Amino acid sequence: MSEHDHHYHGDGHDHDHDREHDRPLSGPALRVKALESLLTEKGLVDAQALDELIDTYQTRVGPRNGARIVARAWVDPAYRQRLLTDATAAIAEFGFIGRQGEDMVVLENTPRVRNMVVCTLCSCYPWPVLGLPPVWYKSAPYRARAVINPRGVLEELGDAVADDVEVRVWDSTAELRYLVLPERPAGTEGWSEEQLAQIVTRDAMIGVAQVNVPAGSAR
Repeated sequence: MSEHDHHYHGDGHDHDHDREHDRPLSGPALRVKALESLLTEKGLVDAQALDELIDTYQTRVGPRNGARIVARAWVDPAYRQRLLTDATAAIAEFGFIGRQGEDMVVLENTPRVRNMVVCTLCSCYPWPVLGLPPVWYKSAPYRARAVINPRGVLEELGDAVADDVEVRVWDSTAELRYLVLPERPAGTEGWSEEQLAQIVTRDAMIGVAQVNVPAGSAR
């Protein structure tokens, strides 16, 4: 992996967030919003159908790419090593390339280290592997509090972290995007790559949740 200027905030990092978290929408974003409103007002687009389409790409279609990468890393040690060494190239092996994913770094969770991704300035996000960013990821409270109090944020999201586990917060930029490689859950020994991919969630790849085996899942 080439040398990157990683934006890493340690656990308990006392960071001065005097940045403007609620900056106006950029020109392209404003145009998209205006177009969406116009089409909805004229009855050319159904607002509910549009919301459902966005949700599909946020939670189902987009994250499936990342889930395939995680599952492959869990079952293929050689691929895992390539992924951690040069994530951009390893991800490109799946054909997942393009805007918002030109320069990637994969962060591996371990029993002693949890990684969590945020974009404090706006909403930089690895679209080719995770799809569209969820609304909460783009919100000012998450962007500010993930750095100031990551443990508190994780606890509020139902994923409390033990005191002896280090929480590392990584700040995405326009040049560099992160993907978390979550720990493989116990009880999945012998599962196929396809089965494993089905249980990997978007939130786990952002670092705000762990991967769990659904009740009643069969091998």
